[in-house]
Amino acid sequence: MFMLTERQELILKTIIQDFTRTNEPVGSKTVMTQLPIKVSSATIRNEMAVLEAQGLIEKTHSSSGRIPSSDGYRYYLDNLVEPLQLSESVYNQIVDQLDRPFHQVNEIMQEAAKILSDLTNYTAFAEGPESHDVTITGFRIVPLSNRQIMAILVTSDGNVQNQIYALPHNVHGDEIEKAVRMINDQLVGKRLKEVTPSLLKALSSKSVGGEHAGELSSLVEDVIKDAASEQMYVDGRINLLSNASENDVKDLRSLYELVDHNDLISELLNCSPEKDSKYPVQVRLGSELPNELIKNYSLLTAEYSVGDHGKGTIALLGPTNMPYSQMIGLLEYFRNELAKKLLDYYVKFQ
Repeated sequence: MFMLTERQELILKTIIQDFTRTNEPVGSKTVMTQLPIKVSSATIRNEMAVLEAQGLIEKTHSSSGRIPSSDGYRYYLDNLVEPLQLSESVYNQIVDQLDRPFHQVNEIMQEAAKILSDLTNYTAFAEGPESHDVTITGFRIVPLSNRQIMAILVTSDGNVQNQIYALPHNVHGDEIEKAVRMINDQLVGKRLKEVTPSLLKALSSKSVGGEHAGELSSLVEDVIKDAASEQMYVDGRINLLSNASENDVKDLRSLYELVDHNDLISELLNCSPEKDSKYPVQVRLGSELPNELIKNYSLLTAEYSVGDHGKGTIALLGPTNMPYSQMIGLLEYFRNELAKKLLDYYVKFQ
């Protein structure tokens, strides 16, 4: 645990803010001109030496200036950062982009990721609320060409889940019709969470019968599993480029794959956040995350709640020297606006 004086905290905060703005090492003269208190250059140099000895700032080879270390950022985030209020233009952009008709929760989440990415130029994630009370309201199968079908599942929150499947050659139309009838007779009104693989197998063998009951049961299981899973939306993948060097092409490719892997991202977003944080926005530095690929990034996450409809998460992945005050302020505000928008949407289906 670091014990800093008020002056040392001011100097650390000034170094971090200047490094965020310029991405250049910060010298004592720069600190002197920006400190809100009058201190000599020699005193600042002494205090910077103390901060360096404690591992909160570090020297680079190319300059006599200092840059914040991971520990320095952690101290700043735990003790010194203050969320900034949104500017009017940012506020208006959020209101304008969210204030339009959406037909599905998924559309709202996709737009949420886009808004956050547009506003920050970082990679943004939006994970829909996981609701335990969503029920099945309808199921259809539409024949396509080449023995392909589209299975369409509609749920009580207005979402429409569809998947395209290739059918085995020996599956007949009447078997498909029986499967559709079974779902509409037996499963409509049931909560998605109640529809287990064992329930589907039992219903299929009883209502569909025949040698293909298992295959049709698996098909239905896939559609329901997709409808029940939390949907993750990502926007601004290209922004990862601005924080990677040209030598890291291989790492960048792996990073792209990581960002597109919903399960891995979901795991990262839900890594036990600290419950006693002063703010509803959690900030984890790359060095604190369980993946070497994002060691030069920071991950900001914020949970939002939509009452009985469940909780979801929004997140930003950006460079370690991002302007944390602005980003924390943005996520704090945005999580509340997103929750409001989703509540308005769900009212339609009650």
